[in-house]
Amino acid sequence: MLMRTDPFRDFDRLTEAMTGGRTRPSAMPMDAFRDVDTFVVQVDLPGVSADTIDLTVERNVLTIHAERKAPIAESAERVVAELSYGTFSRQLFLGDTLDTDRLTADYDAGVLTIRIPIAEKAKPRKVEIKAGADRREISA
Repeated sequence: MLMRTDPFRDFDRLTEAMTGGRTRPSAMPMDAFRDVDTFVVQVDLPGVSADTIDLTVERNVLTIHAERKAPIAESAERVVAELSYGTFSRQLFLGDTLDTDRLTADYDAGVLTIRIPIAEKAKPRKVEIKAGADRREISA
């Protein structure tokens, strides 16, 4: 249903280990699960304003862009700087079993929740088996 990939993760880990610092804002942590006939993705975006979140779907790729702006003036001297600010981006590669045309999203309390229905063609269905007199013979 979902293919997880971050092509720069290993490179970032190596750079962090060598320099002792972050090279870019950390990824958006997320959970993904299937709930009956819906695939749900929840992304933590604390401190992000809803109007800075942008979702796009192209083919089977869902792209999430968000921006977290620093609440302090540039002239202020930082004493501790552990929070990440800037533009965040994440791509999710979705399977063909999801109906991206009916995707919905809502944002509440710093959590973006994306719901993607399972496509009708991917849902289990019962196949009727005909027996006895209902059979038809096939001739070559």
